[in-house]
Amino acid sequence: MTSKSIYKPEYQILVSLLKESRRKISGMTQARLAEELNRPQSYVSNVERGRRRLDVLELRAHCKACGQSLSGFIRKFEAAVAKTLH
Repeated sequence: MTSKSIYKPEYQILVSLLKESRRKISGMTQARLAEELNRPQSYVSNVERGRRRLDVLELRAHCKACGQSLSGFIRKFEAAVAKTLH
């Protein structure tokens, strides 16, 4: 039986890159990002702590709000996974 994706190392990389995208690329606080996404701040916190999974549309909205393309984010994610896990 496979473990849930939130427990896989790749998910931790995803969460780390989401935080980096918010902090370093856009310079946003969780509260500001939540405002951009029309969500409560707790939503962003739960995503960044790995307690809430994102679907692809939510990931796209997150990237857009942080001034990053989804494709660019995915390239960065794939490179980080390759570097870390291989």
